[in-house]
Amino acid sequence: MTQTGITTLRDSAAMRWIALLLLALAMFCSYIFMDILSPIKDLMQETRGWDSLAFGTMQGAETFLNVFVFFLIFAGIILDKMGVRFTAVLSGAVMLIGGLIKYFAVSDSFYGSGLETWFTNNLNYIPGFDELGVSPFYRGMPASAKLAAVGFMIFGCGCEMAGITVSRGIVKWFKGRETALAMGSEMALARLGVATCMIFSPYFAKLGGEVNVSRSVAFGVVLLCIALMMLIVYFFMDKKLDAQTGEAEEKDDPFKISDIGKILSSLGFWLVALLCVLYYSAIFPFQKYAVNMLQCNLTLTEADPNTFWGGESVTWVQYILMLVVAIASFTSNFMKKNKGLQYGLMGLAVVALVVYCYMGYMRGTAETIFAVFPLLAVAITPILGNYVDHKGKAASMLMIGSILLVLCHLTFAFILPMFKGSAVGGTVVAYVTILVLGASFSLVPAALWPSVPKLVDEKIIGSAYALIFWIQNIGLWLFPLLIGKVLNSTNAEGTAATELDYTWALVMLACLGIAALVIGVYLKAVDKKKGLGLEEPNIK
Repeated sequence: MTQTGITTLRDSAAMRWIALLLLALAMFCSYIFMDILSPIKDLMQETRGWDSLAFGTMQGAETFLNVFVFFLIFAGIILDKMGVRFTAVLSGAVMLIGGLIKYFAVSDSFYGSGLETWFTNNLNYIPGFDELGVSPFYRGMPASAKLAAVGFMIFGCGCEMAGITVSRGIVKWFKGRETALAMGSEMALARLGVATCMIFSPYFAKLGGEVNVSRSVAFGVVLLCIALMMLIVYFFMDKKLDAQTGEAEEKDDPFKISDIGKILSSLGFWLVALLCVLYYSAIFPFQKYAVNMLQCNLTLTEADPNTFWGGESVTWVQYILMLVVAIASFTSNFMKKNKGLQYGLMGLAVVALVVYCYMGYMRGTAETIFAVFPLLAVAITPILGNYVDHKGKAASMLMIGSILLVLCHLTFAFILPMFKGSAVGGTVVAYVTILVLGASFSLVPAALWPSVPKLVDEKIIGSAYALIFWIQNIGLWLFPLLIGKVLNSTNAEGTAATELDYTWALVMLACLGIAALVIGVYLKAVDKKKGLGLEEPNIK
């Protein structure tokens, strides 16, 4: 309620969740574009000449400007200075510009153009960056990969700016209410974008029986247009909220460099930031290689395109089943007063998931198997978010997430290859491990992001999120590149794209999970000693 007794949009549960839905849909679209080439890594090698190093370098370029030009720090300052709605629309526009550049880079129009010649002959040596070993390009890198990297850098600036803006927007609309549930729900919907990408990127690339990878990127660009529209609608909704509450979008107390010092002086902030970079570095870079990893470790026979299982219609049927799983499982958590309906929705979700998995096996494609990654996360996110809101234990959840992360990567590295030759056994192991990994991933947004407001003043929370995202981006830049280098060094030159040995790359990711677990244990000890409130509920 405002002082005049007028109910604001924020006081209405429906309006709060509509605002959340707009932000989540924008992130849903951005997540699709973020991994749009991941499920077609083999096609990029076959049709564009991108080996693992070129692919990994291009993927890592997404966060290059955020890390080395400190764009994320500037994004946090813009957010604190200009407010949520301005930064949201700006981030959507920047993502779209980057997406269009990346589309042109992989399109047929680029090949044979003067621009291709220029990129072939240039950007082979970047003074300073080459000496430090952090250049986003290298001599011999395909021209299309170089331009795609430029577009991905720009997209990455907008995407990460959108990430901190969405986090700040959720805090604005949900502070003192269902903050953890809201953040977890936003990430659950956004991660459905990963599944959507895994299903539809190969679908559009192979549409009509002719391989054209640019169609997949075009699909992503259309979704970035939709994301921008969602953010524009949010702009007007947020503006109306400020008009009702009398809050000024621009801050009276301007951002000062000393604010960063306040953030960096917090031990709790550093532990959360380190845990974040370690954990996310073992997830997001893995997503970019996961489909190819499954192609290399599973014995799959792709269905005949002349049958239902190999046709185009099965893609849509499977995606509808995925939505049924997500919607039914998510909604069941809010039906506790009607046990019959709750159990009915849970049963529907389980049946739909089993049918989906069977269809993925029958199709014989790795991308449809990995697409189950976010489904268990969607189902348990409301449970986790509600638990953190009412019971706390955020630090403990981060530790559990790290343990599950380690177990999953070690399973992929050593157990899954043991089932090569057994189509059924390998597929079952893959499905179970992927679902558990997705569940592990859901623990982080439900527990970590709502903890940040407990560590810093509200005035500089945008900058705090920006600093965490910047530290996280160091890992997101480095590890796609490292995975590519490990694959190139542990596999003979000329190894087919679907016959690579991923063992040591996965061991490297498991080590990140172990380090995250150590940090999580220490964070819990510090929280208990200093009373940071991480184990306390959000709603008191």
